Amino acid sequence: MSLEGTILRIERSSIHDGEGLRTVIFLKGCPLRCAWCSTPEGQAEEIESAGGKTYGSVMTVDELMTEVVKDEVFFFHSSGGITFSGGEPLQQADFVAEVLRRTQMLGINTAMESSLCFPFSELEKVLPHLNILFADLKHIDSERHRDLVGTDNRFIMDNIRRVAAADYPLELIVRIPLIPGVNDDDETMHKMGEFLGSLRNLSSVELLPYHRLGVSTYNNLGMDYRLPDIKVPSSSHMKTRREIISSYVEAVQ
Repeated sequence: MSLEGTILRIERSSIHDGEGLRTVIFLKGCPLRCAWCSTPEGQAEEIESAGGKTYGSVMTVDELMTEVVKDEVFFFHSSGGITFSGGEPLQQADFVAEVLRRTQMLGINTAMESSLCFPFSELEKVLPHLNILFADLKHIDSERHRDLVGTDNRFIMDNIRRVAAADYPLELIVRIPLIPGVNDDDETMHKMGEFLGSLRNLSSVELLPYHRLGVSTYNNLGMDYRLPDIKVPSSSHMKTRREIISSYVEAVQ
């Protein structure tokens, strides 16, 4: 019997979630409640309906693989592949691991974006089947992390260290969502840089500027947006933040 997963949506021809053209599979369900979450419709694992829209559907591994192979020709011509995103893929780790395993057997590149906010035993299910792991680092201070997303960063920090210390044949890319007034001050940036600079197998770091693309979905779902007054950071501010991280890590985007 094929495993089932709860899918939020499938987006094709993405160029921002790994090499080449990507088919990005957004999953439903996430244990975190980030104040700046741009995909609030992915937080609850169950299928939701609001404002005339339905968010989510259940698919088997076989059904999802049928969708994946539709884009096979684009993957091979662009060195692309699939990327799992969320929500949080590790909330459905068994399902994700099986799709990744079958996808790699077809010679297709695989990637996953994750908060890593789960025990390593869950992460370990998918690591053998990944070419790229994008790991979110939202805040270096554990208590501040709890205030912002609802839980501390213990699992996240430990998982990043363990992946970086191991010899999995994958690229480890740490992503920092830069939220003005929340995690972009000099002290926090230097502490993040020190941590990242201590990692053995770190491929690169990406700083992602805050955006407001999910605000309309909050309204549709009847949810409060917790950061209504935060502005998108300027390109000059992003530049100075990258310069700080670059003093600790060679490859920063």
